[in-house]
Amino acid sequence: MKQPAEQYYRYCPGEERVRLSDAVCLGRRRASFHKCPGCQFNDDERGDPPFEARLVTLRSAAGLAAAKEDPMLERVFKAYDVRGTVPDPLNEQVAWRIGNATAQFLRAALSGYDRSDPDVNRLAVGRDMRTHSPALQQAFIEGAVAAGTYALDVGLVDTPQIYFAANHLKCCGGVQTTASHNPANYNGFKICGPKGRPIGADSGLKEIERIAKALSRHAVELHGKVARVDLAEPYKRCLRRFLVDPRPMNVAVDASNGMAGRWFPILFGDVAGLKITPLNFEHTGAFVHEPNPLVAANLGQLRATVREQKAEFGACFDGDADRCIFVDERAEIIPCDLLTALLAAEYLREHPGAAVVYDLRSSRIVRETIVALGGQPKRQRVGHVFMKRAMADSNAVFGGELSGHFYFRDFWYCDSGMLAFVAVANALTRHGRKLSELLQPFRRYFPSGERNFRCADKPAALRRVEEKYAGGRIDHLDGLTVEFEDWWFNVRPSNTEPLLRLNLEADRPDLLDAKLEELAPLLGEPVEH
Repeated sequence: MKQPAEQYYRYCPGEERVRLSDAVCLGRRRASFHKCPGCQFNDDERGDPPFEARLVTLRSAAGLAAAKEDPMLERVFKAYDVRGTVPDPLNEQVAWRIGNATAQFLRAALSGYDRSDPDVNRLAVGRDMRTHSPALQQAFIEGAVAAGTYALDVGLVDTPQIYFAANHLKCCGGVQTTASHNPANYNGFKICGPKGRPIGADSGLKEIERIAKALSRHAVELHGKVARVDLAEPYKRCLRRFLVDPRPMNVAVDASNGMAGRWFPILFGDVAGLKITPLNFEHTGAFVHEPNPLVAANLGQLRATVREQKAEFGACFDGDADRCIFVDERAEIIPCDLLTALLAAEYLREHPGAAVVYDLRSSRIVRETIVALGGQPKRQRVGHVFMKRAMADSNAVFGGELSGHFYFRDFWYCDSGMLAFVAVANALTRHGRKLSELLQPFRRYFPSGERNFRCADKPAALRRVEEKYAGGRIDHLDGLTVEFEDWWFNVRPSNTEPLLRLNLEADRPDLLDAKLEELAPLLGEPVEH
């Protein structure tokens, strides 16, 4: 019998596409069906017809009010992650909505049978050491289980351990509660899909934001869908299998009061011959220095310790330990593109002909090294989402960015500060030489480093630059890159600020200075950033 169309326009989002009658929809709401919170067809949340929804946590009533009053959820959604200051705009109510939306998004990719299978329909959720991370993680988990997902609380972990969890536990995705290198009053969420697949603005984050904006009610009943999982032993076995038995080695490690302070001793504390001088391993809720190793000032303590202890090298991790910056035995900061060249050479000797992905801002020496060793150079735009995608697409053995992210095929194409440490230690053991000596052959060109310019009209400035240097080889992979025989540059607009970012490299220091002086007036006002 044909059903009246006006009674069969409803359906459960992310659950099934079979249209429901008003009566079935009402019955599910009365039974607190897990898809009802935030559903566009939930009449109870809008207040008509009269039906008193069951509220099961204190978060419910406050959450409903907060949802109606908060039109600025987009303030926390960035290009690659979710991030903001706590409690405004990021708080437990917002975290609940993001958790529910993330679970809905990830569940939608599963088949109908898998959505009810706890071995597949599960999400690994961890947190860093920030004082507000436990509450935000818990709110996120409550939102996720309200959407019907089984949550695995993996506890206090570094971000790469989330990628490990997504693969080791075969989850539909993973989430780390962290603000990485940002100050202590920030927090956020890094989200990945199955196998650690990155989720950015163009690969799901915008959809998660859209779903979160539609959510209003924060009623949640856990239904026993949360389990705590300790990954310490399997994670340690995973990383230690890459470490060559090191020669006796003295190393200084700065954890930046972040997650490396917890996990470095667990992973490498019992390695014979490895003497570690620890710096800032404590979790106090504050940072001795900003947990951003890209800023040279934050490496001062590490460099002084390398000199005092006569260490063979130093390593500084960011807050969530997915990045690592190194200094050599002279306490000189190692540019990440030179380290990419060195490690690319190491991996290509073991894997001849393999692809290596590198950040387009990198020195020419990176491409030249890969080609000289018979590898396949894969130049990529800036950002971990693009780097990981390129790694997977080309089955690259290794990848490196100027930001200190290093990527590994044997770690599911994901980045890991710990594995970067392992790779450097392995290179020293294999060659028996100082780190500065291993890097010297790659110091062939003269880089500017990244320079920032305040610019009100970025598109117009880029057009001016392109017109002036039309005689070079031009591409627009990320911003504007122009190459000449003895120098090249890249200019990229910032996604979030009125800034243009310039990287320039030349064959000679005098040419570098001349081209910087020539380009600067076209880009705007120089700023320290």
